[in-house]
Amino acid sequence: MSTELPDSAVSPPTESGSAPTRRTFIATTTVAGGAALAGGLVAAPLPGSGEAAATEAPHGSRVSLTVNGVRHTVTIDNRTSLLDLLREHLDLTGSKKGCNAGACGACTVLVDGRRVNSCLTLAVRLDGAEVTTIEGLAKGDRLHPLQQAFIDQDAFQCGYCTPGQIMSGVACIQEGHAGSAEEIREWMSGNLCRCGCYVKIERAVEQTAGRK
Repeated sequence: MSTELPDSAVSPPTESGSAPTRRTFIATTTVAGGAALAGGLVAAPLPGSGEAAATEAPHGSRVSLTVNGVRHTVTIDNRTSLLDLLREHLDLTGSKKGCNAGACGACTVLVDGRRVNSCLTLAVRLDGAEVTTIEGLAKGDRLHPLQQAFIDQDAFQCGYCTPGQIMSGVACIQEGHAGSAEEIREWMSGNLCRCGCYVKIERAVEQTAGRK
């Protein structure tokens, strides 16, 4: 049985100083070219990678607004909601983060006298605005009339929704939508209470509006 290997498996003979064979030349250039290509793929940045990184980087803006009579100037991520600005940057935690989708009303505050869901409001859009939160209603030790009415009417249980309920009730009265129990219920319908204190909340708003 022959032990000779086929020509393709035998290394081509070389002599010192002799020119490389065609087969050796092709093998050498292929390996070198592949290594260079691989090195290029690793070292060279992908097209547009710099733009992608720039796009992913958050953009900040400087915003000045008055909250409860105090002027604040802060630099924030443009994606920051008013609710997160109040809670995380200004340490005003009275406004609650409930659904964070504008469905429960726990985060209701007043912006330039109008009630808004602060979780859906971008803070960067409020440059120069005046914001009132639950912390800004009382005058020193004297509670706002609606805050006192909530105590008088026992209009809360767990209390989580109470700040938003009170802020919405204040706006409801200021807007002239407290003329009847039905009207109060309609204009307060965006504020949910999982404890079911709606009747007492309605009575508190009526008391403050002077209807009781």
